Amino acid sequence: MDGQCSERPHSRTPTGRMSSAASQNSRISLPVSTSTKDSSYMKAPQDSACRDRWSHPTTILLHKSQSSQAALMPQEHGMFMAEAYSAAICLKMLQDMNSADLFHLKYIIKKIKKMAHGSPKLVMETIHDYFIDNPKISSRHKFRLFQTLEMVIGASDVLEETWEKTFMQLALENMTKATELEDIYQDAASNVLVAICRHSWRAVAQHLETEFLTGVFPHRSLLYVMGVLSSSEELFSQEDKACWEEQLIQMAIKSVPFLSIDVWSKELLWTLTTPSRTQQEQSPEKAFLFTYYGLILQAEKNGATVRRHLQALLETSHQWPKQREGMALTLGLAATRHLDDVWAVLDQFGRSRPIRWSLHSSSPKNSEDLRWKWAGSTILLAYGQVAAKARAHILPWVDNIVSRMVFYFHYSSWDETLKHSFLTATLMLMGAVSRSEGAHSYEFSQTSELLECLMILMEKEPQDTLYTRSRQQTMHIASSLCKLRPPIDLERKSQLLSTCFRSVFALPLLDALEKHTCLFLEPPNIQSLYSRTMEALDLMLQSLIMQNPTTDELHFLLSHLYIWLTSEKAHERQRAVHSCMILLKFLNHKGNLDPKENFKRIGQLVGILGMLCQDPDRAVQRCSLEGASHLYQLLMCHKAGEALQAESQAPTELSQAHSDGAPLWSSRDQKATPLGPQEMAKNRIFQLGSSQVIKAIMQQLTLAELNDLIWTVIDSLGSTSPFHVQAASEMLLTAVQEHGAELKIVSSMAQAICLCLCSVRIPQAKEKTLHAITLLARNHTRELVATFLDISIPLDSHTFQLWRALGAEQPTSHLVLTTLLAWLQERPLPTGASDSSPCPKEKTYLRSLAATNMLHELQFASEFKQAVQEAYPKLLLALLTQMHYVLELNLPREPQPKQQAQEVAAPSPQSCSMSLEALKSLLSTTGHWHDFAHLELQGSWELFTTIHTYPKGVGLLARAMVQNHCRQIRAVLRQLLPSLQSPEERERKVAILILTEFLYSPALLEVLPKQVALTMLTQGLRDPSPEVRVLSLQGLSNILFHPDKGSLLRGQLRPFLDGFFQSNEQVILCIMDTVSVMLHQLGTQGAGSQSLSVAISARSFFNDERDRIRAAAMALFGDLVAAMADRELSGLRTQVHQSMVPLLLHLKDRCPAVTTQAKFTFYRCAVLLRWRLRHTLFCTLAWERGLSARHFLWTCLMTRSQEEFSIHLSQALSYLHSHPCHIKTWAALFIGHTICCHPQAVFQMLNAGDINLLFCKGVGQTQAVTCSHPPQLPSPGCAHLVSPAPSAPHRAWLHNIFPFERKI
Repeated sequence: MDGQCSERPHSRTPTGRMSSAASQNSRISLPVSTSTKDSSYMKAPQDSACRDRWSHPTTILLHKSQSSQAALMPQEHGMFMAEAYSAAICLKMLQDMNSADLFHLKYIIKKIKKMAHGSPKLVMETIHDYFIDNPKISSRHKFRLFQTLEMVIGASDVLEETWEKTFMQLALENMTKATELEDIYQDAASNVLVAICRHSWRAVAQHLETEFLTGVFPHRSLLYVMGVLSSSEELFSQEDKACWEEQLIQMAIKSVPFLSIDVWSKELLWTLTTPSRTQQEQSPEKAFLFTYYGLILQAEKNGATVRRHLQALLETSHQWPKQREGMALTLGLAATRHLDDVWAVLDQFGRSRPIRWSLHSSSPKNSEDLRWKWAGSTILLAYGQVAAKARAHILPWVDNIVSRMVFYFHYSSWDETLKHSFLTATLMLMGAVSRSEGAHSYEFSQTSELLECLMILMEKEPQDTLYTRSRQQTMHIASSLCKLRPPIDLERKSQLLSTCFRSVFALPLLDALEKHTCLFLEPPNIQSLYSRTMEALDLMLQSLIMQNPTTDELHFLLSHLYIWLTSEKAHERQRAVHSCMILLKFLNHKGNLDPKENFKRIGQLVGILGMLCQDPDRAVQRCSLEGASHLYQLLMCHKAGEALQAESQAPTELSQAHSDGAPLWSSRDQKATPLGPQEMAKNRIFQLGSSQVIKAIMQQLTLAELNDLIWTVIDSLGSTSPFHVQAASEMLLTAVQEHGAELKIVSSMAQAICLCLCSVRIPQAKEKTLHAITLLARNHTRELVATFLDISIPLDSHTFQLWRALGAEQPTSHLVLTTLLAWLQERPLPTGASDSSPCPKEKTYLRSLAATNMLHELQFASEFKQAVQEAYPKLLLALLTQMHYVLELNLPREPQPKQQAQEVAAPSPQSCSMSLEALKSLLSTTGHWHDFAHLELQGSWELFTTIHTYPKGVGLLARAMVQNHCRQIRAVLRQLLPSLQSPEERERKVAILILTEFLYSPALLEVLPKQVALTMLTQGLRDPSPEVRVLSLQGLSNILFHPDKGSLLRGQLRPFLDGFFQSNEQVILCIMDTVSVMLHQLGTQGAGSQSLSVAISARSFFNDERDRIRAAAMALFGDLVAAMADRELSGLRTQVHQSMVPLLLHLKDRCPAVTTQAKFTFYRCAVLLRWRLRHTLFCTLAWERGLSARHFLWTCLMTRSQEEFSIHLSQALSYLHSHPCHIKTWAALFIGHTICCHPQAVFQMLNAGDINLLFCKGVGQTQAVTCSHPPQLPSPGCAHLVSPAPSAPHRAWLHNIFPFERKI
C-alpha cells in the first residue's frame, strides 16, 4: 500500500510539479535559522496538499517492524498491543502531516512531541520505518518529517548509537539533495544533524571534517551545520566548546593549501559575496564561512597570500551590514598572526580611489556607488576586530588605530550605519585594551580625540527619541576611557558630563518615547532600553569617582548634576536625583574616599536634597530621602575615619563592567548577611522622615559646609518654580533654627535674601524667609543692621519687610535701634567742610544718613513702637545732632543736572529734611504731639534748615517740652550729661541748647542739683567752641541761679508797656519782643499782677493796621498765656475769652505771619482754658481747611457756656464795624453760622444797624438781593415777643445772606 501511495504523486506531469514548486518557492522568503526551527513548519509550502491528500488510505494498517518479529508470550500480548496501538497512532499522524493545514499541522506536531517525551524510541522507530516504507513521498512531506524528527531527537535524553548512525546517514543523504523547496529542505535535514550533535557532536564533527577536507569546496548545507554548531551556545558545554574551537582551528590549518587552489578560492569568494535573500540577518553558513576564512588566513604563513586574499575580499561590495561585519571579522582573525599585513591592507584600502570618493560623496548615484558608500564603516569595524582579536599585541597599535577611527568618523558621511560601526569598533577596541596586561600603565595619546567623537555622537542623538543602544554604548566607552592614562582633563570631563546629562536627562517621558516607536515593525523595549541607558550613565559616574576617589572629584561630578536637580521638569529632576542617589549609595557601600580629605561644598548637595525631599513628585521625594540617608552615612564614616565591613571595602582596582553594561555596583551586590549593632544604628537613618534626616546631616556639617547649604537655599529663593521657592524657604528656616548662632558671614547672606525676596510671590515662603531673618537677628543683629543699611538706599517695601522682621522680637528691636543709633553717630566730616565748602566727592556720610532714614521709617512699624518709646531720649538727641551734622556737610538742596546717577539715587537730605522728618515722626508717634504742635503751629521747622537758625529751633523745641511739662525731660537730662563732655562740638552744642531751656523746668532739680548745674555751665565757659561758651554764659544768667532777678524784671515791665504806644513801628516790635523775652526769663515766678496789663496792652494791637504789629502782639499774648499756665488766672481769664474771636477771625488774615501767630496763640489759649479734643483742634488749625474746619472751631468756641457765647457773639458783631473788609466778611460768616445753629439767641442781640451790616455783607457775598424789603426785627427791648425761630421768609433770607454755610 505504501508503494502505491508513493507512486501516485509521480503520475502527475512534470509541468504540474514544476508549477507547484514555483508556487512554493514564491512563498519562501526567509531561510530557516536556528532561532525559528520550532516554527519553521509554518512556512512549509501548502500547494501540494490536495495532490497528496488521497495518496494514503484512511484505514490504519499495523506494520510489523523488526523489533516485533519474535514470538510473543501471552503475558506480553497486552504490552505489545499497546505499543502497536501507539505506533499506529503515530503512523497515522505522520501520514496526516502531508495533507494537514497549518493549524492542524501545529496540533499534530504538538501531539507527536508529547508522545516523544513518553516514548521517544517508539516515535523514532515509527519515523524511520515511515521513511523506509515510503521512499517516494513528496519533498514537502519529507520536510515536515525532518522537522518532526529534529524535535523528537532533541526531546530524547539519550540517543542510541544505532539510531545515531541511522539518522546521521539519513540527514547526510538529504542535506545535499536538490528539491523544489531548495534551501529550506536542506536546512531541515541539516537540523537533524545538528540535533544529533546534542548527543554525540564528535561523530558529527568527524563526518563534517572529512567532507571539508576533500579539496572540493563544501556544500552549502555543510557550511550551514558548521555555522549552527559554531553559533549555538546550548549545544556545547564549556569544555566541549573549547574542544570544538580547537577542532575548527585544526581544520583551518589543514585547509590552508586550498588557498592556492584557484577554483576553491573563487568559489569561497563567490559564496561570501553572493547576496542573501535578506541582508538584515546573516545566514549561519555565511557567518561561519567568514570565521573559517579568517582562521585559514590566520594559519597561512605567507603574508603575501594573506594580503592578496584580504584585498580581494575588500574589493567586494560593502553595501550590506552583515557583509561588512563578516569582512571585519575575517580581517580581525587574520590579524592575530598577521597584524602588519592586515594593517598594510587596511591602509592601502583606505587610500584607494573608491574610499576617497566615498568620503567626499554624500549621495550615491548608481549601484556601483552604493557598493562603496559604506566602505568606511567596514574599515571601522575591521579596526575594532583587529584590536579585539590581536589584543595580546595591540597596545602599541592603539593610538594608530584610534587616530584612523577618528579620521573615518569625522570624514565619512554621517548616518546610522557609520554611528553603529564606530560604536561597535570602539567597544571592541576598549574591550581589547582593558583585557591587555599593562594597559593601566600605558600612556595613550589619542583618548581626548576619541572622547571628542563620543561627545559629538551624543549631541547628534535625537533628543526626543530613544530606540537604539547608542547612548549607553557611548557611555560604556567613556567609562572605559576613564581607566586609561593619562587621565581626562577637567575641561573635557566637564564637557562629557554636560553632554551625557543633557542627552539622557532631557529625554521625554517614557510614554512619549514609546509613542515614537509605535509604528516600528519591531519596536524596541523602551523600558529596558531606558533602564540600561540610565545604568550606563551611573556606571560612567562610578568609573570617574573610582579613578579619582577624592572629595574634589565628588564635588566636580555633583556640580554638573545640580542644574538638573533643580530643573523645572519633574522627570528631569527624577532622573538626576536617581543618579545622584546611586552615586552616593555606591560611595557609601564602597567607602573609598580618603577620610583625611574634607568634603568640598557638600552643603550645596545637602541643601538641594533637602529641598527635593519636599518635591511634589513622589519618586523624587523617595530618591532624595534615600540619597540624603546615604549621604549621612557617608559623612559619618568619613568623619570618624572608620573602615567599612569587608563587603563594602573599596577595591584596589576598578572592576570590569558586565557584558550587559550593568553598573559597577547595584543593590543586588549587597550580601544578605545579618546586620550588627553598628550597622543597625546606621540604618536607623533610613527610618526617619526627611526633616529629621536633613537635621541629622546638618549636625555633621562644618561651618563652611553650613554656609554652602544656606547659600544654596538662598539661590533657590529666586527660582521661578513655586515648589523650589517654598522648599527653599523651609530649608532656610530649618538651617537658621538649628545653626543660626554659628554662622559667620551673615551679612552677604542677608543681602542675597533681600535681593531674592522681591521675586518671592508665595506668602508662606515669604513669611518663613522673614522668620529666618528674625531668628538670625538674635545673634547677628549688628551685622544685619549694617547690611540692611547698605541696601536701604533707597528703601523699598521688600527691604522694609526685612527691617520689620529684624525687630519682630522685642529684645532684638531694642538692639536694632541701639545699633542704628551707633551708625547714626558715625558722622565722618570731610576735611575743610563748612557752610561754603563743596560737597565731598566720596560720600562717606551715606550710612549715617541711611540710619537716619531707617529710624524715621521704623517709628511707624508696630514691631518697634515700644523700643522707640523707650529710646526716645537717645533718639531725640541723636536726631537733633544729626541735623546739625547734615548742615555741616552743606549738602545741596536738589540734585544738580550733571550729578552722577549713583549720587542722585543717594538719599538727598534737602537741607536736613530727612533728619527733620525723623524728628517730626518721633514727636508724633511717641505721644509728644504737644511739643510737635508748638513747632508746627509756629512754623518753626524751617529754623532747622540753616546753620544760623538751628540753635533757635532747638531752643524752641526744648522750650515747648518745658511749657508742656514733657514726661521725658528727666530722661533727656540724664542723656545730656554725657553729651556735654563729648569730644564732638555739635553734640555739646545741642546739649547746652537744651540744658539752658530746661533750667526753667521744675524737673531739672530732680535730676540735676543746682550746684551741679552751675558747675557744668561754668565748665562750659572754657569750651573751645564760642557758641557753647556764649550759651553757657546765658545759662548762668538764668533766674534759677539769681532769684532776685525776678523782681527787677517785673519792675521794668511797666515802662516797656508804656513804650507800646510809640509811633515808630520798629521800636514797638523791639519792645514787644523784649517783653516776651522777659516773660520767658521770669520762668516759674511769672509777671504776677502785671500780667493783666500785659494782656490788655497786647490785645489792643490785635486789630492794628500794621501787619507786623498785629503778629507781634498776638505772639506776646501767646507767651503771656504760656507763662500763666498752672497759675490763678483771675482777671486774665476774661482777657483770654475776649481774645478768642479776634484770633479766630485773624486766621483768615491776609498777612501769613499774622495767621501763623493767630493759630498758635489760639491753640495756647485753648490749652490754658483746658478745652477738650485739643489734638483735633491742633490738627484742624495746622492742616484742615473748608467748612468742616470752621464748624469744628465754631463748635469749640460757642458751645462751652452761655457767658462765653455772649462774649464771642458780641465780639463778632463788633467786627462787622471793622475797617478791613476780609475781617468783616469772616465775622459775618461767623454770625451767620451762629444764626443757623442758635437763631433765637442771635436775634436777641442784633439791632437794626447790625441787621443792615449783615444784609450788606450778604449782598456782597451773593451778588444778588433775594428780598427787596428785609423784615424788621424787634428791638432788644421786645425780645420776649420774638418767636423761638424766624419765620420761613426770614430763614430764606438768612440763607441768601450766608450761601457758603448752607451745607453745614
